[in-house]
Amino acid sequence: MYYIIYGLLYLISLLPFFILYRISDLAFTVIYYFIGYRKKVVFNNLDIAFPEKTKEEKIKIAKGFYRNFTDTFIETIKLLSISKKSFSKMAEINLDEAIRLANKGKSIQFHAGHQFNWELANWMIAEKMPIPFVGVYMKINNKAINKIFYDLRAKKGTVLVSVQEFKNKMHQLLNKQYSIGLAADQNPGVPSNAYWLNFFNRPAPFVTGPDKAAIKNNTAVIFVRLIKIKRGKYKFETTVLSEEGSALKEGELTLIYRDVLEETIRNHPDNYLWSHRRWKWDFQNDYESRWIDKQPPQFIKK
Repeated sequence: MYYIIYGLLYLISLLPFFILYRISDLAFTVIYYFIGYRKKVVFNNLDIAFPEKTKEEKIKIAKGFYRNFTDTFIETIKLLSISKKSFSKMAEINLDEAIRLANKGKSIQFHAGHQFNWELANWMIAEKMPIPFVGVYMKINNKAINKIFYDLRAKKGTVLVSVQEFKNKMHQLLNKQYSIGLAADQNPGVPSNAYWLNFFNRPAPFVTGPDKAAIKNNTAVIFVRLIKIKRGKYKFETTVLSEEGSALKEGELTLIYRDVLEETIRNHPDNYLWSHRRWKWDFQNDYESRWIDKQPPQFIKK
C-alpha cells in the first residue's frame, strides 16, 4: 500500500505548479461548497476571534483559509520531487539571530502558531541551522501515509519525534545543544494542568511545556511568523522573544507568545488553521489557580 500511495503522490508532484494550483482550486470548491469540511468549527472560531467583523468579512477570511489549506496540501505533495532551485524560490527566512545565538552555545526554541506553510518552514530551519533541529509531530493513523510524511519532514535533517514519544525521549534528544520547533498553540490534553489566559476574546488553555523548558534549560526563544505573500511564495519572519529563558518567570513566556501570535493572526487572519478547535475547553472555577493573565477571564461560561 505504501508504494502505491507514494507512487501516486510522486507522479502528482511532478506536475507543474500552475496545474497543481488548478487542482487546489477544485479541491477548495469541493471542500468549501459541497463537503463543508469543519465549516461550523471555522465560523464559530471566527465569531469568537472577530466579533467586530461583519458576516461578509468572516466569509472572506474563511474562504481565504480554505484556499490556503488546499494550497498547503498541494505544495507539500510538490516537495516529494521539488528541485533545490525551485524550493529556494518558494520561501525566504533570515536566521542570522538564531545562528548567532547558536554559535554562542545557546539551545533554541522556535515557537510558531498553526500557520501555513509549516512544512516549508521545517525544511528551511533544519537546512540552515548549525545545530540539530528537533521537530515534534502528530502521528497519522494510516501507517503508509505516516511514513511518507515522516520521510518528507526528515528529508532536510529534522530529528523527528512524535508527541506520544516525546516525554520518554526528550532527555536523550535534548541532552546536548539543540534547536526545536514547537507549535505552542496546541490544545493541551488535560486542561486542568494547562496555563489559562485570554486568547482573543475568550479564555483558552495553553500547554506549559515550552514555557517550563525555556526556564529549565535556559534556552533562547524565537517566534516564527509564517507569512504567505502569494501562491507559492512565503516569507518567514523571526523575532527573538528571549535570549535567556531562565530569566523569565513561570507563565511569562506564554503571555509574550500569546501577544505576538494574536497580533500575527490579526495581520493575516486567513493564514491560520481555523479548523483547529482552539477554544475546545471551557474555563471552570476549578482552574483559577492556573490563570496567569493580568486581565480577568472574558466570557466565562456560567
